Amino acid sequence: MRFGALGDVVLATPLLRAIHAAYPAARVTVVTKAAWAPLLTGHPCVAHVEALAPGEFLRVLAARLRATAWDYRLDLHGSLRSRALRQLVGGTWQGWRKPRVRRALRVWAGVRAGRAVPPVAEQYFAAARVLGIGLDAGPPEIHPTPTDEARADELALPSRFVALAPGAAHATKRWPLTHWDQLAAVLAHRGLPTVAVGGPDDPCPAAARMDARGIGLGPTAAVLRRAALAVANDSGLMHLATAVGTSVVALFGPTVPDLGYGPHRADAVVLARALPCRPCSVYGGAHCPLRHHRCMIDLMPETVAATVEARLG
Repeated sequence: MRFGALGDVVLATPLLRAIHAAYPAARVTVVTKAAWAPLLTGHPCVAHVEALAPGEFLRVLAARLRATAWDYRLDLHGSLRSRALRQLVGGTWQGWRKPRVRRALRVWAGVRAGRAVPPVAEQYFAAARVLGIGLDAGPPEIHPTPTDEARADELALPSRFVALAPGAAHATKRWPLTHWDQLAAVLAHRGLPTVAVGGPDDPCPAAARMDARGIGLGPTAAVLRRAALAVANDSGLMHLATAVGTSVVALFGPTVPDLGYGPHRADAVVLARALPCRPCSVYGGAHCPLRHHRCMIDLMPETVAATVEARLG
């Protein structure tokens, strides 16, 4: 059970792969929000996805889950909602303890305070100790369905392009749109067309060759799989790009990978400004606490463009 968000669901896939490798005959059902269900529908390690629809009462979902005699129940969320569902479903559940204190210490006292927080993808394995499974050494893994692939084909994407993902759940984690515009223009000038991806409300750089926002998560995964490289904020789409095997240039501002949410075991490079006020948050926020947002504003488009070109050879 992992209700969300996007990046957290994607980061659960190494555990799914490890369970499948250890117990190939096991039937695994993933409980998540309906918004994320399309990403797991075609996953070879998932037999079924039980989706919580918007506005659906937990007791309705619990009734569906009680219809099966489960051997093991793993709670990867650890929220009030997941605990409530555990009570409604019954049985013995295995969970994990979120490193809230260690994360808070590294935000309040700086990154030199204490050890780095283990990657979230590895933290999930604590919930599976009862299965005797060791850590998986690979990256997250998402498999677009044939329908997703067909939708991406319909877009007539450039033969070689860079995917741009300007969105992020929290405002302070978003690189300025003017920077995205400049990056798209510089890459276009150097013969690298760009394709914007994300939700319908995410920004779109004016110089992007193509706008592929709002096509749905599954088709977006298929588009990212076709990209030569993706540039993304610290966001769910950053993790989704790594999960389809695409090289990523990740832009970090108020957060740092050492809090557990960096690109996991993937072909990725993190760009960030070395400022004394970083990190200022675990998840990002609505406003820069110091009102300057230099962590993102001072990360210049030419720097990102040069990194993209170096990564692509």
